[in-house]
Amino acid sequence: MASTVIGAGIVIEGELATEEDVAIHGVVRGKVDAKDAVTIEHGATVEADVAGSEVTVGGQLTGNVTASDRVVIATGARMVGDVKAARFTIQDGAQFKGHVDMDI
Repeated sequence: MASTVIGAGIVIEGELATEEDVAIHGVVRGKVDAKDAVTIEHGATVEADVAGSEVTVGGQLTGNVTASDRVVIATGARMVGDVKAARFTIQDGAQFKGHVDMDI
């Protein structure tokens, strides 16, 4: 389980910065910067640039992603934005519109 959890009924507007991993179930608008993993759960909406060691998109993300390790767009997820990561996976049934840079 993630160290930091943004609940389904929570809306954050602004910058979220954490040294821990974070799971987002609600809505975040602005910027997410984590030293560890960021998980955007199914049903969550993020309109922000996201940075972390590993970013998993299960809900909807509009924004650019930078990950030191990898980015995964899970089945049923939708992402619009650019990705910069060493590894990038798009699972069957996911939607992605953007550019990918794997030169890290």
